[in-house]
Amino acid sequence: MILLYIFASIICINILYYLLFSKVAFYRATSVTNKNSTPVSVIVCAKNEAKNLQKTIPLLLEQQYPDFEIILINDRSSDDTLEVMEAFQEKDDRIKIVDVAPNEAFWGNKKYALTLGIKKAQHEHMLFIDADCWPSSSYWISSMSNKFSSKKQLVLGYGAYDKRKGLLNKLIRYETLATAVQYLSYAKAGIPYMGVGRNLGYTSDLYYSVNGFISHIKIPSGDDDLFVNEAATKENTSVCLEKVGFTVSEPKTTFSEWMQQKRRHVTTAHLYKKSHQFLLGSFFTFNLLFWIFLVLCFIFSPWMMVTALVILRLGVQWVIYGGSASVLNEKDLRYYIPFLDLFLILFQLAIFIKNSTSKPASWK
Repeated sequence: MILLYIFASIICINILYYLLFSKVAFYRATSVTNKNSTPVSVIVCAKNEAKNLQKTIPLLLEQQYPDFEIILINDRSSDDTLEVMEAFQEKDDRIKIVDVAPNEAFWGNKKYALTLGIKKAQHEHMLFIDADCWPSSSYWISSMSNKFSSKKQLVLGYGAYDKRKGLLNKLIRYETLATAVQYLSYAKAGIPYMGVGRNLGYTSDLYYSVNGFISHIKIPSGDDDLFVNEAATKENTSVCLEKVGFTVSEPKTTFSEWMQQKRRHVTTAHLYKKSHQFLLGSFFTFNLLFWIFLVLCFIFSPWMMVTALVILRLGVQWVIYGGSASVLNEKDLRYYIPFLDLFLILFQLAIFIKNSTSKPASWK
């Protein structure tokens, strides 16, 4: 029975986390109007993204917002990225270009390129989107900028991946969903710890108040999550959960590419504040323990009691993650949650082991 008691305790901790995540699951969207018409600078950093920019830039120019500029950063591209930027600039004077020259001190560092783009921005309020992303609607700027206020200087948005056929696409989108449920829920609970550069907003005042990326400028990754981890507070952070305020990205098409991408993303986690590391680490640990003890309890404990506990835990998870999937426009994932969740735990464990033995590649 001791084994069963331990299993029940693990499940109780799992459920406590899921109750915290209900802040996303039970969110009710508000109508999007131009409550905030403050000028906005949209910043796009691109490296060898000529093809993607031909899709992204027109969708940015079509945004229904009264006053915005687009800062396009060419980060030492070897393809036609700069030429594509210049062609659009000739047609629309809202576009400004920053052409990054090689710099030995910051070679291959995206943060250096972003710093130059931020310095170029004319407006205090800035929105960030990647070159291989696009707004989910023509009200993306409006939806995100509405979350700014005199106190709220940092806005966390959801960056989805495009829906495609196949298991890999579902795995990528579920991992993105699960990550977003955590960082958006924590932010709504007053514990913001990260954001994604695919959909992020902050003011230049906030950027300069923490000296930009200087504290982690030599770390290849982290222009989004490490900045948020350092600059975000309960008072200055807001969350955008309106579907029209989402962005969409091109997903990886092979498992090895996705693995490499995620290995690079998690390299910054050990630099988070200790309290954030504890919360994230314990959530993963107790999720892993649930599956381990599930097997042990089915072998050594009364199966009916074990089954009841498993149904309780999976039921709560399904309600919370299923509700979050609806809010974040990922409804089709609801039917596969237990299977995708088990895979995600094993996938994260594999990344941890692999990163412990070899260093992942930096930003291209």
